[in-house]
Amino acid sequence: MSADGLVSNLPKKSNMAHRIDESHKFRDFVHLVMKGMCMGIAEIIPGISGGTIAFLLGIYENFINAIKSFNIHFFQALLRFKIREAFGMVAWRFLFALVVGMGISIILLSHAISWMIEYHPVYIFSFFFGLILATVPLIARMIEHWNPFKVIVFIGVAIATYFFVGLVPMQTPETAWFVFLCGAIAISAMILPGISGSFVLLLLGKYHYVLNAVNQRDFLTIIIFMLGIVVGVLTFVRVLSWLFHRYHDMTLCVLTGFVVGSLNKIWPWKKTLRSMEGRHGEMIPIEQFNQWPSVFDHTVMIAVLAMLLGFILAIIINGGNTSSFRGINRA
Repeated sequence: MSADGLVSNLPKKSNMAHRIDESHKFRDFVHLVMKGMCMGIAEIIPGISGGTIAFLLGIYENFINAIKSFNIHFFQALLRFKIREAFGMVAWRFLFALVVGMGISIILLSHAISWMIEYHPVYIFSFFFGLILATVPLIARMIEHWNPFKVIVFIGVAIATYFFVGLVPMQTPETAWFVFLCGAIAISAMILPGISGSFVLLLLGKYHYVLNAVNQRDFLTIIIFMLGIVVGVLTFVRVLSWLFHRYHDMTLCVLTGFVVGSLNKIWPWKKTLRSMEGRHGEMIPIEQFNQWPSVFDHTVMIAVLAMLLGFILAIIINGGNTSSFRGINRA
């Protein structure tokens, strides 16, 4: 083949490689959007942590590092209107895909999840109870060196979290500054496996308030809440990264305790002691205690199957991946 013929073929090969590369990028984007949807579903349900789901999906390390990439240099480049340079410093495509997925879940599924929580809470909480229960050995096995002190820390955090998630939600103001603060606190909780951002919102008395704002397209409240999320996540992720870097095993002990203690909140069978009327006349439980099912009928069997399904699904999704937290230690 002549040199001219070889050169003339190069653009065709380049175009083919370009199409394959674009296809892989699109497929990766879709996969991340789906994972973001899973995290979004978790964050809608009080007691479920989006951080736990990110861990199970094998993207926890990338999630933390992607958020951490938004540093002072990024904002300095933005202020100098060097947009391309600024976004070249950060993993915005990764986070954009997750945010899109979470947004899809929150917008499209908030009504359905609210309906499930109201009319079939046992089934949905059974599924997530099994899902989160499976994360305990998955996280614990990543601790390289167990010793009596770490066991004591684990047990202490688990007990403290058990009682924390049983606290009665507070009556709090609906002012802009408090909605902003709730966003910052809730997103910090979301990042941690075992700590639910939705539950923290419930404890702060703003879960149904924010959910109603989404359902009613109250954009002012949503924007204020989102600004709190941005500030909270950019601040807290650096604290978490530092803890992993300096105290890797101890941080995992604490996280494992969080996960175990949080199971108290999502136990499927509960008795409601006190309720309050929501903004639209619905009754919202504010004080409950766990109990065993009074009658072992077909609903209990379905709940147990849902619990087993969640447990098995967590093991399958994890796929034996043990690198999610170890990578943070090297960050």
